Amino acid sequence: MKLSKTRLSEIESLPEDAIDTSEIPELDDDFWENARQIVSENYLQIEHEILEWFKGQEQDHHAQINQVLRSYMEAHR
Repeated sequence: MKLSKTRLSEIESLPEDAIDTSEIPELDDDFWENARQIVSENYLQIEHEILEWFKGQEQDHHAQINQVLRSYMEAHR
């Protein structure tokens, strides 16, 4: 589900006590005994100005960045 920038801003400004977490179970010791950290190797650092420009478009910025990179890759094969 994609949220509008307005709705996302509304959600981010909610105070903690206004968020209903009653249906979320507490994480007990069993959870932490079996937990493991997964680190993605797909880390790409994008300059702030470029990322903000993509985010400002009315599309999924991740998909749009991937499309631009794929076009570049295919043009240089």
